[in-house]
Amino acid sequence: MTAALKVGMISFAHGHAFSYFRALMNIPNVEVTGIADEVKSRVQELTEKHSIPYYEDYRQLLETDIDAVVICSENVHHAKLTIDSANAGKHVLCEKPLGVSVEEMEEMIRVCKDNGVQLMTAFPCRYITAVTEAKAAIERGEIGEILAIKGTNRGTMPGGWFIEPSLSGGGAVLDHTVHVMDLMNWFLGSRVKEVYAEAGTLFHDIAVDDAGLVHVKYENGVVAVLDTSWSRPKSFPTWGDVTMEIIGTRGVISVDSFAQKNEVYNDEKMKTQWSSWADGMDEGLVRGFLDAIRDNREVPITGEDGLRSTEVALAAYESIKKGQPVKLG
Repeated sequence: MTAALKVGMISFAHGHAFSYFRALMNIPNVEVTGIADEVKSRVQELTEKHSIPYYEDYRQLLETDIDAVVICSENVHHAKLTIDSANAGKHVLCEKPLGVSVEEMEEMIRVCKDNGVQLMTAFPCRYITAVTEAKAAIERGEIGEILAIKGTNRGTMPGGWFIEPSLSGGGAVLDHTVHVMDLMNWFLGSRVKEVYAEAGTLFHDIAVDDAGLVHVKYENGVVAVLDTSWSRPKSFPTWGDVTMEIIGTRGVISVDSFAQKNEVYNDEKMKTQWSSWADGMDEGLVRGFLDAIRDNREVPITGEDGLRSTEVALAAYESIKKGQPVKLG
């Protein structure tokens, strides 16, 4: 029998860590053998319930015999945690955005390659059924050549460290550009060459942007626009949406990523709830990472993929500051 993969988790600052943890616990032949978080209260219930060793200092976790780590820290710590993990010989699944500057993301990719370890960016939306079906239809040529894409990623304002620039590196434009931009890049197989963006703080009294429109031109001639906002109220049934209209020469594909749901009306809650019956995108993401490690092949969503989507968000901020389009590459 193949030995179990040993996985450590570094930081539960990002809420996705909890869903990744559940996914890891559901996958056969995988063991979570350590959790590191400088805030013990965030993980104490998990470590005690599942008898998992706790480390206040992530470097102690990296000294153990784990094969890989899952990093869900505040955005500004992604680079250091990834680089230290790579230097310790551990494969890395890093939460998005991969980094907060192009230079640090390039360094993350280089150090992982130099140490012979895999670096995967956490883009679980690639594992949504509507997305994978759209990708397959595009590859079959069902809508001809793609001309344009219109996307949205409208969510609830997350609060906490997400609205502290020193920890997040940006607001809604950074937080919500990267998911859908990765999907657009994946569909098109082309690089963005120009970015123009507008942003503002329209919905909340916070120190970062909570609304934005990001316009891009691709090297292959496709144009795209993305609504990146924290415009959903707290009472909204789910955190947000991921939608796309993919316009081709012979047809249009509409993607509503979270449409696999039931509407539930409950007098106790006094508002509509959504009960999802969709496939688990987070488990798909984690399985993709672990399968690549086991099979000694490239991870399905690389560090370069993370860089290509995040550089658009960073260029959007430059465009907002200058009030004009910004060239990439």
